[in-house]
Amino acid sequence: MSEKNREGKRTARERLAVEREKQKSAEKRRRALIVGASVVCVLGLAAVIGVIAANSGKEKGAAKAGPVVAPSGAQGKDSLAIPVGKDGAKSTLTVWEDFRCPACQAFETVYRPTLHELTDAGKLRIDYHLVTLIDGNLGGSGSRRAANAAACAQDAGKFRDYHDTLYRNQPKETDDAFSSDAKLIELAGKVPGLDTAAFRKCVNDGTHTGWVVKSNKAFQAGGFTGTPTVLLGGKNIYEDRTMTPAKLKQMVEEANKG
Repeated sequence: MSEKNREGKRTARERLAVEREKQKSAEKRRRALIVGASVVCVLGLAAVIGVIAANSGKEKGAAKAGPVVAPSGAQGKDSLAIPVGKDGAKSTLTVWEDFRCPACQAFETVYRPTLHELTDAGKLRIDYHLVTLIDGNLGGSGSRRAANAAACAQDAGKFRDYHDTLYRNQPKETDDAFSSDAKLIELAGKVPGLDTAAFRKCVNDGTHTGWVVKSNKAFQAGGFTGTPTVLLGGKNIYEDRTMTPAKLKQMVEEANKG
């Protein structure tokens, strides 16, 4: 082999080695960015939770909530839980949610098909507790008014459908669109049979506002740190990074075998 050919091969190998090192460096940077972003998200969430905890309960108009009127069929301590599913289900999922909360929307979007399947099959009951943390954090009244409207939908036997509709049409966290009763009534039009005179009066009168405020106070008293808080057997499964709809379904299925 000529010296020229050997030199050419050596140069090619060197170029390949340099390219590989560049790729390794790029991959390290990519991983570092992912980890860094994850840390920022976690720290940012912790900071937001801290602000929320400091401000929760301060939403405008909460002091004038009026009497505590629980929606039809509400259960649990002080009738603060709206049940979805059959009472005889062996597993109960307790969910604390805020209709303005993006993380709550993400949870509902990912888990909705599984939750519907399990509740419809009588294998799971969900106790929904409505919270107004975002109102306390960012100001406004959308969390509270949306929760009141959802309680009005419960009176009409349409809670689950309206609950899902609110999340499907959730505005940006900083947009207090749900503070408009007209908007909440408009969204009721997406649920067959919900937009009635009784529902409109319930929404406009804020019939269940006192109940919503009491629910939020129960959340604070429970020592929970953010929404959604999703409890199965007393354990917050939303904090479990390995949790998936399939894993949740398996846990419920196993409980029903016992």
